[in-house]
Amino acid sequence: MERIAIISDIHGNATALEAVLADIRQRGISRIYCLGDLVGKGPDSGRAVDLIQEHCEKVVRGNWDEFIAGESALELEVVKWHRALLGPERLAYLSGLPFSIEFRMSGKYIRLFHASPRSVNERIQPWDDPELRLSMFEPSEQCAEQLTADVAGYGDIHGAYLQHPAGKTLFNAGSVGNPLDLTQASYVIMEGEYGGEAPAPLNIQFARVPYDIEQAVQQAADSQMPQLEPYIRELRTADYRGKGR
Repeated sequence: MERIAIISDIHGNATALEAVLADIRQRGISRIYCLGDLVGKGPDSGRAVDLIQEHCEKVVRGNWDEFIAGESALELEVVKWHRALLGPERLAYLSGLPFSIEFRMSGKYIRLFHASPRSVNERIQPWDDPELRLSMFEPSEQCAEQLTADVAGYGDIHGAYLQHPAGKTLFNAGSVGNPLDLTQASYVIMEGEYGGEAPAPLNIQFARVPYDIEQAVQQAADSQMPQLEPYIRELRTADYRGKGR
């Protein structure tokens, strides 16, 4: 049996990412997949990108990665600020990230992506209509293989959950650097027979990792980053700035 740590939505919070990487290392897990949104919101996107490149075997792009690395949004002050910290090499890395990670484990076809199998910007919540949640298993032209998945995992919404619609498995890994359910970093551990075609045990475990939130807050304040106050509020309360909109 092999274990994979699945992390997502670091959002420039290197303090939280380092705590999660330490927890993964302590558990003896060597394979790490990242589901995007390495950058944005927090003050240390450059450090986050460097750590992800160093420790993650596979990485997909998120909506913030695509937005900040893209040319069309350069006029926004928040984008200019993050782009200046990242530099051209990291921006090129973000621009080249693939859309999905797909593999077999314990006889199941597994697809991992940032937000949906169609787009990095399509937001799917655990309370959405059953038809919409079932569509998370269907491929789009952006996916690596045109196969219906047995297991679908994603990030984007910053809230960890596990469901079994129509006998399939849908999970969200939550957020490392900007969780909006609990004020602790979140990630998933998937355990099974990697590459296995035959049915075998497949386990999904959620891990929550406390980290020094006040250190992260101080780093954000010291950086004089844009949109500071809503970022600090989200870290301290897990209350989404866009709630109700």
